[in-house]
Order: sequence, then C-alpha cells, then structure tokens
Amino acid sequence: MRKLISLALAMLMLLLSGAYAEDSFTIAGYDHKDTEHVWTENFFFQRMEEVTGVHLKLLQYDTEEAWDAAKAAMLAGTQELPDAFFKANLTTRETAEWYDAGKLIDLKPYLVEHAPNLWALLESHPEWMEAVTLPTGEIVALPALDEAQFTNAMWINSVWLQMIGKPAPTTAEELTEVLRAFRDRDMNGNGKRDDEAPLTFASMWDLRFLAHAFGINANDYYVTTDENGKVSEILTTDENRAFLTWLHQLWDEKLLDQSGFTGIRDMSLSMSDEKEVVYGVALSSSPIQLVDVESLKQYTLLEPLTYEGKQVYRDLTGDVIRGTFAITSACKDPAALLKWVDYLYTEEGFILAEAGREGEEFSVNEDGSWLWETANQEALNSVLAEATLRSGISMPGYASVAFQQKIDDVNTKHVLSSLMRLKEIDSLPYPLVYLTREQQTRVEELIWNIGRYAERQMVWFVVGDVELNDETWAAFCEQVKALGMDEMVEIWQTAADNQR
Repeated sequence: MRKLISLALAMLMLLLSGAYAEDSFTIAGYDHKDTEHVWTENFFFQRMEEVTGVHLKLLQYDTEEAWDAAKAAMLAGTQELPDAFFKANLTTRETAEWYDAGKLIDLKPYLVEHAPNLWALLESHPEWMEAVTLPTGEIVALPALDEAQFTNAMWINSVWLQMIGKPAPTTAEELTEVLRAFRDRDMNGNGKRDDEAPLTFASMWDLRFLAHAFGINANDYYVTTDENGKVSEILTTDENRAFLTWLHQLWDEKLLDQSGFTGIRDMSLSMSDEKEVVYGVALSSSPIQLVDVESLKQYTLLEPLTYEGKQVYRDLTGDVIRGTFAITSACKDPAALLKWVDYLYTEEGFILAEAGREGEEFSVNEDGSWLWETANQEALNSVLAEATLRSGISMPGYASVAFQQKIDDVNTKHVLSSLMRLKEIDSLPYPLVYLTREQQTRVEELIWNIGRYAERQMVWFVVGDVELNDETWAAFCEQVKALGMDEMVEIWQTAADNQR
C-alpha cells in the first residue's frame, strides 16, 4: 500500500513539474544596482507568479555596460536568447534592428486576445498606439504608460515672492525683475550677502527649458513641429538668439547660479542636515532634489511664461516610454507571457509594482488615501527595494494617476498635482515616431556633431566667453548648417510624414 502511495505521489510530482515547465520562462533585463533591487529576492515577482501562474527565471543585469554587452552577444548569437526582455531599455533603433534580425516577434496579433488591458488602453489613446507601432505596422516592444511623467519645471520660492511683494512672473521681463529682487536682498535672513542663487540650474540642457519664454518648444535634436506637421529647427532662429541674449543678461547680472555650468552644486541637499534655503527659482523635476523636506512647502510651480500672449512648454517624454518589454523568437508560448505582462496594465498590477501589497507594505485609510506602513525613511527604502519594482529603469505597465494622487503625503501630492497642472499646458515638440535603421544611424551621426558644437557655443554665449553679436551669430548659424542641420530636419520631416 505504501509503495502504491509513493508511486502515486511520484506520478503527481511528475505531472506537476511538467505543467510547471510549460509556464516557466526566462526573462532578462536591466535594473541598475543603485535601486538595490535584487530580482530573485524581490516580492514583486513572487506575487506576480501567484496572480498569473507564470513562473520566471530571472536574469538581471545591474549596469548599463553589462546589459549592452549581453544584448550585443545575444544579437550576435553568441549568447542564448531569453524568452523575453523586461525593463529592456531598448532604443527605437534596437527595437527595429532586433525585429529585422528575427530575434524579436511582432506582438500585435496577440494583443487583442492575450493582452486585453493593454489593447484597450492603446485603442482609447490612438496617439499611444501610433507611438509603439513600427512604420510597417508591427508592435514589437511594449511601453510604460504614465500620464504623470516628471519633466523639468520652474519651482519658485513663494515665501520669497511674498517677501518682495511681487506677483508670480508671467513673462521673461517680469521674471528678470523678480530675480533681481531676490539678488538684492538677504532673502534667507542669515546675515550673509550673495549666498543665495536667484535661479539655479545644472546644465545648458536645464536652461533650455527656459526657452519657452521666447516661444520655443524643441526636443533634444533641436527640432519642433507646428500644428500642420511641418518640422523646423530652432537653433538658428531669431527667437533662439533673443533667448541666448536674455540668458547672458541674467548671467551677467548674477541672476543665474554661477556654479550652474560647473557641476559643483549640491544636488543632494534634501538628504543633508542643511536647512538654509538658498534658491529663488529652481529648474528641476522636483524641488525635493534641492531642498530639505521642511523647506519643500515654500516652493510652488511657476507656470510657463507667456510669449506674444501664448504659453508653450516642453513635455519631456510624453505619456509613453517605449522599449520596456519584448518577447524573443526563443519563446514557445508568447500568449502566456503576454498574459503575465498584461496584468501590469491594470490598476492592481500597477499598485503591486509601485507600492507592494496592502496590509504589508502600505495601508489604506477610511477616506481612500494610502500611506506606507513605515514612516522611517531607512526602513521605507528597504521596503521599496525588496517589495516594489517601479523605481529605476522603466518597466512595462500603466501608471494609475488616481492611485498616485491618493498618497497620504503632502509633499508628494504637492509635486504631483503641480506637474499635472503643467500637463494641461505642455506638449511634445515632436511626435513619437520610429526611424528606419538608416535614418537612426544618420541622425545619431548628425546630433553627435551638432549637439557638441551647439551646446558648447551656447554656453559661451551665455557666460560671455564669446560676445553674441551679428558676426558671431552668423558664424554660429553657418556652422550649425554646415554640420547638417537641414539634413536633420529633412529626416525628421520624412519620418513624421510616414507616420501619418
């Protein structure tokens, strides 16, 4: 009898192991070590298996160099392909290249049946559908969808503004006057002069977000698109010259942080014991990066300045971050993996990735707001590393704005609500499109030369190392053109026309 029972148990284990193997997949991806995520120990994956029944073998790369090397080896065929990439960090070029090589599959035929939550989101937002679809019609890599993406914004010290008796500035001229008032008084009242920075920033890239004050909304390739779909460059425009002239005025009058181009500014003030507030206006995705928690409430969003009666502002990424998840040609059951990832496009899946499990990592108040179970920052950091996964490299899924706004933390709610207000004004300067491999290669060549030259030259104009006059401006424009700016515009125009 005992032998029969043992035989039955052995048969049962064999059957179970066979079923388990059918729903077992290998995924590889990149999650940098600074997040302290360890995929094989993180509760997120364990809980996802409980929900979906899909077991994953996890291959995590914790540096960009290691991940890039692994991808190169996989593409060359010297390293075995996993079933899927997660937190894939795939560029548009890589997505097309891997698909052309037959190593990633087209997911579009599977989405209606096996990823209905994602498909419903894409159908209800045609611009999202367009952004993830190759020009030839395939959907190869799945996105992160988030309507509350952070972007560089202007945060003004409302306490200082009240002290100088001025309303929030609405134009470049008004902002200049406010910054002068910040400069000319001991705003933080510490008895020191010149220790405050009227407007702080970290690079020329940061400062370019101020170009909206002259009607400029351009991407990192210095191109923009008008309402008729016409693409143009902004580097050689009169508006850009006026913008740079204004920046030089601000620099010359010491209204800009004089350490802004040197990288010596302390970007971790909020983590230190420093309590003195030294910034009037900060260009940053959040003032949390620049001031201590107690001082955070002083900073409010400064809405985009007007130019010729209109407000424009750059939406940095839009709602879509592409290339976060893809299934390879090695996968024998794409439908099962799509079922797994589709859960992340529900509110429940987002909460699991963002906050963990209710009653363990967070709790919900009677009014529907939620808070972390621990108020200790060190303990919370440990919770975030061990039980959640959304920090670090973007992961597939739909971020619920409603859940984010219900957090029972006044500072986080303040920043999020401010950025959602900005969302009502900002816009992508150029639509999310896919370039062909040849177009992408050429664009990368062009921007390497144009970007290096333009950024350096613009910094020189701002700080006065090169005087901005008719002669130097003409030379700047001529060199930008010589480096291929017109060809750059032509490529992006062709891509935009093909996407429509």
